[in-house]
Amino acid sequence: MSEESPVSPSWLGQDPTTWASGGGGPLDNSTGLDTFPQDNIYTPSQLPLLVNPWDIVLCSSGTLIACENALVVLVIWQNPALRAPMFLLIGSLALADLLAGLGLVLHFTCAYLLHSDSAQLLTVGLVVASFSASVFSLLAITIDRYLSLYYALTYNSERTAAFTYTMLVLLWGLSLCLGLLPVTGVNCLAEEASCSVVRPLTKNNIAVLSVSFLLLFGLMLQLYVQICKIVMRHAHQIALQHHFLAASPHYVTTRKGVSTLAIILGTFAACWMPFTVYSLIADYTYPPLYTYATLVPATYNSVINPVIYAFRNQEIQKALWLVCCGCVPSSVAHRARTPSDVVPEQQQDTCERIMWPGL
Repeated sequence: MSEESPVSPSWLGQDPTTWASGGGGPLDNSTGLDTFPQDNIYTPSQLPLLVNPWDIVLCSSGTLIACENALVVLVIWQNPALRAPMFLLIGSLALADLLAGLGLVLHFTCAYLLHSDSAQLLTVGLVVASFSASVFSLLAITIDRYLSLYYALTYNSERTAAFTYTMLVLLWGLSLCLGLLPVTGVNCLAEEASCSVVRPLTKNNIAVLSVSFLLLFGLMLQLYVQICKIVMRHAHQIALQHHFLAASPHYVTTRKGVSTLAIILGTFAACWMPFTVYSLIADYTYPPLYTYATLVPATYNSVINPVIYAFRNQEIQKALWLVCCGCVPSSVAHRARTPSDVVPEQQQDTCERIMWPGL
């Protein structure tokens, strides 16, 4: 057993059995996971919980996140054809989510086996850095998609690659700094009153993360609005040139693309916004159930990201089939004709850029 001060085997308070309320449980957890008091006899309904069920949910989510994104990282790493800037950004997102999943699993393992402050700080730092890199990667993908439409003629150039590498260096550098804050002393282990809803992050620390997220979300929202304006303007110009009607496949495809953007942004907000807002208004005195109820959906964003940004991409689909089966089905190799196939090539490229993230 470590000689350091005892830590909680969960993300929240000292007692993992108090997950459903703010009060104390029947198990004295002043030294981490403890044995049952010998002087007391409990009925089955009164037996203390050795493992917080919400921590099991988080660990399970982390396992799914890690497996899902490891497949994306492996495919992009092994396929030399997937080296374009858009695939580098998708790979950055998958790597960040992969590390976040591993961080959730490691935190569960270390908290319930090691009971060490150092292990807790390292795993929490990994989770903070990884989820920060994931959100920053989503912003980078949005910026890349906007530039691919705004500078359509010069997008595929060396300047684009250099700009992409610059974004990757900045987003990972900033994420690493945010993750190192708890490790380098910005934590509440020495002063419980300064704890936020997620121990051992301080209230100031979680406030900085939450405000940063709100600013990034506002920037992403603005970029998506501009993307929609560009697409609709471009669609109108092409329609006038080719005398398309409002009910033509051209407009159907454009509306579908704009709807896809709304789904992407809505999913991102639905996953992260509840936890962001709650962490700003709450502190460690609030019932842990509320924290878990908002934190778990936030992790689901990393489960959804590969589906939206990777598995729908045709090049990645082909690479996945080659890795898993050694062949590419004809249905994947030759995409079935859709309404967008009958519109001019210039308009089709525009619609595909918004319908297929990263393209």
